[in-house]
Amino acid sequence: MNTILSIREIPEMERPYEKLETKGPGFLSDAELLAIIIKSGSHKEKSTDLAMKVLNSHPCALLGLHHMTLEQLKEIHGIGRVKAIQLKAVAELAIRMSKASYGDRIAVQSPSNIAGRYMEEMRHLEKEELKLVLLDTKYQILDEHTLSVGTVNSSLVNPREIFVHALKKEAVNILILHNHPSGDPSPSSQDIEVTHRIQEAGELLSVKLIDHIIIGDGRFISLKEQGYMQ
Repeated sequence: MNTILSIREIPEMERPYEKLETKGPGFLSDAELLAIIIKSGSHKEKSTDLAMKVLNSHPCALLGLHHMTLEQLKEIHGIGRVKAIQLKAVAELAIRMSKASYGDRIAVQSPSNIAGRYMEEMRHLEKEELKLVLLDTKYQILDEHTLSVGTVNSSLVNPREIFVHALKKEAVNILILHNHPSGDPSPSSQDIEVTHRIQEAGELLSVKLIDHIIIGDGRFISLKEQGYMQ
């Protein structure tokens, strides 16, 4: 007879809940942590076995949760609508927690601080996105906008749109970021051209472009540090 095995039916010493309580979350494997979220397994498999199936369903293992859609998750036997939603919610929380840890303060002297704040949010994107961040005189974030989705090139990026946002918020400094889905943050000729156009327009309006950060997979490049900005 088919039965559903829950975490409560696993021997006590092997239960992720008890293991987390006695040893702490750092002692749990990715599968055990996911098992706590999943709660119950499917027919004839423990929740930890089901968690392993989720991890093995994408080449990026745990990071695959960012890339897989709800429909793709539901294709895994044992993952239904509720479990798929729970897993996507956890993945989104991880991104937001990473971003929140940096707060709203950005140190202009440290591109790594800027990149770190947006790394988890942008490194998993399937398409290129160009993000505008508006800053005040003390480099506090006033607002941010996604300006374009797709290839970042000079014909698609309109400096007018950038500075309409900046003037509305009375921003005196701006920075732009975009991601390379390939994982390689090396700038293209179009990336450099876009940077120069925005920088030149900003000089006319007394709104300074302080940097253009390109996000790769766990790596980034600052065009200011690389000497591409005038």
